[in-house]
Amino acid sequence: MRASRQGEAWRVYGEKHRVVATHGSPSPTPPASATRSQNGASLRPLERFVCIPLVPAAQPINPVSFAFASGSTQVRFDGSSERMGIAQAAAPLRLHLGCSGAAPPRPTSLRVGVGFGSHARRKGGRRRNPPRAASSLHPSSNPRAHDHEPALKPPAPAPAVDVAGRDLNGAADHAPQQRRRAASDLEEEAWALLRESVVSYCGSPVGTIAACDPNDSSPLNYDQVFIRDFVPSGIAFLLKGEYDIVRNFILHTLQLQSWEKTMDCHSPGQGLMPASFKVRVVPLEGDEEGATEEVLDPDFGEAAIGRVAPVDSGLWWIILLRAYGKCSGDLSFHERIDVQTGIKLILKLCLADGFDMFPTLLVTDGSCMMDRRMGIHGHPLEIQSLFYSALLCAREMLTPEDGSADLIRALNNRLMALSFHIREYYWLDKRKLNEIYRYKTEEYSYDAVNKFNIYPDQIPPWLVEWIPPEGGYLIGNLQPAHMDFRFFSLGNLWSIVSSLATTRQSHAILDLVEAKWSDLVAEMPLKICYPALEDQEWKYITGSDPKNTPWSYHNAGSWPTLLWQVCNLSIMFEILMCTLQTSRPCRVFGLIT
Repeated sequence: MRASRQGEAWRVYGEKHRVVATHGSPSPTPPASATRSQNGASLRPLERFVCIPLVPAAQPINPVSFAFASGSTQVRFDGSSERMGIAQAAAPLRLHLGCSGAAPPRPTSLRVGVGFGSHARRKGGRRRNPPRAASSLHPSSNPRAHDHEPALKPPAPAPAVDVAGRDLNGAADHAPQQRRRAASDLEEEAWALLRESVVSYCGSPVGTIAACDPNDSSPLNYDQVFIRDFVPSGIAFLLKGEYDIVRNFILHTLQLQSWEKTMDCHSPGQGLMPASFKVRVVPLEGDEEGATEEVLDPDFGEAAIGRVAPVDSGLWWIILLRAYGKCSGDLSFHERIDVQTGIKLILKLCLADGFDMFPTLLVTDGSCMMDRRMGIHGHPLEIQSLFYSALLCAREMLTPEDGSADLIRALNNRLMALSFHIREYYWLDKRKLNEIYRYKTEEYSYDAVNKFNIYPDQIPPWLVEWIPPEGGYLIGNLQPAHMDFRFFSLGNLWSIVSSLATTRQSHAILDLVEAKWSDLVAEMPLKICYPALEDQEWKYITGSDPKNTPWSYHNAGSWPTLLWQVCNLSIMFEILMCTLQTSRPCRVFGLIT
């Protein structure tokens, strides 16, 4: 059953992306015919795909470090997984990441569906969706299921078809056309909603608002343009060839960086980027006829809930800046004096000396995407992954000059120390878990094994049974005598994109996502973290936050916007494995398709 469904997934994959695939019941590995036509001529399927590298790959290059999408560049291989080059695409192929209703079924062991219903807003009131065990979804394993749910009928087997889209009797298979039509309608609807959220300043588009709900009479700050929230929208506009809105966004936020920022007579560093900004219409000074003008009103945290400065804004800004240059081809934009100054100010703020002994970035709670109290103060993985990506991007964009030599040297040293620290101390799998169980505590020496004095008793009971034998992930936080064992989706996914995770670790993370699909995705993708804080733990860590109740908002709530990273990584994995003819595909692609 699983083999036949994987064959169906490969068939859809070949039709959607124009890669030759076999029919019937292939093995779990990509068939050799996926890269060679019937007459033996190489099809070079990678030349049919295009990509935008969101971050430059570090050395050695992780073959998981590029996100595939439509645009103006493509990847070419020289036959080795250790080297990649970027070349202009002669005829870019549009890559649809939509999910149609006629997608092939997933493995029956999961028995869950992925719903793309109404978009979950950033504020409270989202639907609670606690994960359910896979066994509870099957009526035969749950006696109560017959009383509350209809019987689950096994899906009808898909007819065997060849590469041309015909079944074995010669009849045409219309399912691919229906899937393409559904994907096209879904894409048009998404673009219509995205364009309705565009914000203009002095007649030019400068971003998109965080949330759009016409029935909300008090949107708080959700009608503002958030830097972190605009990044997915900016990537979409870049792939569409609409570069002006991203360029305007970068330049206007760069101007806001130099504004004087004070709170209670204290001013933060010059390189701080705002969390958001709003276009306001104010009366023109000195004009008696009632004329008005538009101004940008930034928020650096002095008006935010909790009064927390955004640490991730500057990191996202650098990543989007490089994506703009790579996609538009306007690499001279990086060499502007004001852009170079903005990059240096952000780097100086992040690389400033302090009291911390670790190469990771020390932040307070609520300073990133989880902008409310969620117990992530210290060295959260999300910030470290973005920090590593921003350092790689900045190293590529900084112009070589006498004034930046010391900064580049400090940047290189930090990259080496940061990558070793995350890969060595944040990684958790079955083997590492057994090591933690055997840790000796209170070690005072330079060669101590338990460097952070982690007590084995703090390992949560759910972790032992939850982590799969072949999978692993990067923990959420690491401090003296404290490890946050929660799985944070953005930090783990972005560590793959940026090559912060090794190749082996990247495979293990996606293996865990596949094995725990019912927990991390369930009926509404994708959990921002797992598991949720409940009962007394929720009360003490969140301060009894009514918005972050268990399985909602930041407390293991569903964020469909995170799914684009899973799709990019999965598609890229399939292309790499097919081209390199390796024996280990990424099975998460079959689940998504």
